[in-house]
Amino acid sequence: MPWRQPDAQCVLFHNQQYDCARALQRREAGGGSDLCCRSAGVLREELVDGFMGDAGMAIEVLLVEDSLGDVRLLQEAFRDANREIQLHVACDGLEALAFLARSGEHAHAPRPDLILLDLNLPKMDGREVLAHIKQDAGLRAIPTVILTTSDAETDIVKSYQLHANCYLRKPVELDKFETLVKSINDFWLTTVKLPAQQSRA
Repeated sequence: MPWRQPDAQCVLFHNQQYDCARALQRREAGGGSDLCCRSAGVLREELVDGFMGDAGMAIEVLLVEDSLGDVRLLQEAFRDANREIQLHVACDGLEALAFLARSGEHAHAPRPDLILLDLNLPKMDGREVLAHIKQDAGLRAIPTVILTTSDAETDIVKSYQLHANCYLRKPVELDKFETLVKSINDFWLTTVKLPAQQSRA
């Protein structure tokens, strides 16, 4: 499926000024989380899906993130890094578990090749989501990367105790954010051999 041009909902996103620069400014100023994907009225599937290139099978990535600004940053950065990535978004911890369990509206969700997980989420935080993933025999083999603004030692230690595969802190500068996404693609989605790429449940 070729990449499609941004639709009216993405235009609305820009008209509301929740663009990359504003998202970075708010986070750098300590303004906390941006609006959840749902609260801005932008359907996450329309916003972030559909970036597979012409090379065939998509690389399925589940992003668990409640910040609309960060979702947009990741969408654009992954699109530039690798057109074969199919990015799916869960806006809270409970939705992430529903996606992984293929329940409700996510009955036909693909098995992710990689999970990018924020820690500070509504409904169920990322630590609880991580614990559920790593305790589930059917999910624990999926590489789960913590991608968060927190650099607290307690969060780092707890994440590795819960068997996170990697802990990355979100940079506030746009160029460093893009570099981080490229490194994620180069290592986890290009160099590393992922089990889900060989056998998709």
